[in-house]
Amino acid sequence: MTEEVLQALAECDCIVGYTVYVELVRGLFPDREYYATPMTRERDRCEWAIARAREGRSVVMVCSGDGGVYGMAGLVLELLAADEDAEGCGGVELRVLPGVTAALSGAALLGAPLANDFAVISLSDRLTPWERIERRLAAAAEGDFAICLYNPAGKSRPEHLRRACDVLLRSGYMREDRVCGLARNIGRDGQEQRIMTLGELRDYPADMFTTVYIGSSATRRIGEHMVTPRGYGG
Repeated sequence: MTEEVLQALAECDCIVGYTVYVELVRGLFPDREYYATPMTRERDRCEWAIARAREGRSVVMVCSGDGGVYGMAGLVLELLAADEDAEGCGGVELRVLPGVTAALSGAALLGAPLANDFAVISLSDRLTPWERIERRLAAAAEGDFAICLYNPAGKSRPEHLRRACDVLLRSGYMREDRVCGLARNIGRDGQEQRIMTLGELRDYPADMFTTVYIGSSATRRIGEHMVTPRGYGG
């Protein structure tokens, strides 16, 4: 979290978010009013937050990392814009506060895997068709981007990371020895990071708390770090 976010949490009346993220801050601010919903009920929590704000209360919507990166900032803005009676934000003072998304915090654990051009792709097909995800993976491979993968696997889709690795290997632009890495439980208990090859990554038992990094053709392993050169060394 940034200092700006901590200040907002310290000054707010209500905190709302996905159950896991709410529990991460509840111990720091136990006297707030809380509202949490599970996965698939994102709209409910956003509507609750807007309703409390329209009552004149100060509400913080907590997301994982940054609210604008696979977070709720976009949905809140869409809901406000959809209100036919709303002008602008419909009387709600809205601020989107920046956070540190997993792509960046996990990259710091691994070294510098995103030091040159990179693509961020979610493997969750709950809102995006898998065929579109495959096209994005293939395009990123052809463009020789370093790739950061969010939501690499889940209980209902344990094979998605394996399938994604197969797409990259079939593209013809990557081999099994491509340098890859992962970070898990970033900034939380049980934090870990590993560097491996794409062939090894294909069989890794990732979960929703894992962020995956697939290097470009220039990425290399330097000791225990994963580095994508920017080109300063000539």
